[in-house]
Amino acid sequence: MSEVVVVVAAVIVAEGGRVLAAQRAAPAAVAGGWEFPGGKVDPGESESEALIRECREELGVEIAVGERVGGDWPLSEGYLLRVWLASIAAGTPEPREHLALRWLGPGEYFDVEWLGADLPIMKTVEGLILPPP
Repeated sequence: MSEVVVVVAAVIVAEGGRVLAAQRAAPAAVAGGWEFPGGKVDPGESESEALIRECREELGVEIAVGERVGGDWPLSEGYLLRVWLASIAAGTPEPREHLALRWLGPGEYFDVEWLGADLPIMKTVEGLILPPP
């Protein structure tokens, strides 16, 4: 059996380097934790198509998919996590499937309780956004 690919979008507003975090509503084991929006790639769907669909369903926005961040990120058994930078092309994000959404700017990136799989992603994204000291 092949692994299920899960794609997430690190949605960034270039002005100010803000990143969109989404608070999980379910399942109970991860409810309340923060993540990047995204979901599973459906059969016959490309990764970018899945990201666009997931952001439309979860956030009510259209996104422009940018560069991929890193390789395959660790997730639970049988799943591969792939991360893409993205920007909002149209709409204002709404928490349709999440408890809340929050824009995090530099100095706030770690003010939320990131889920285990998303924390190293945020650390990597931070390095892409912020210039070295």
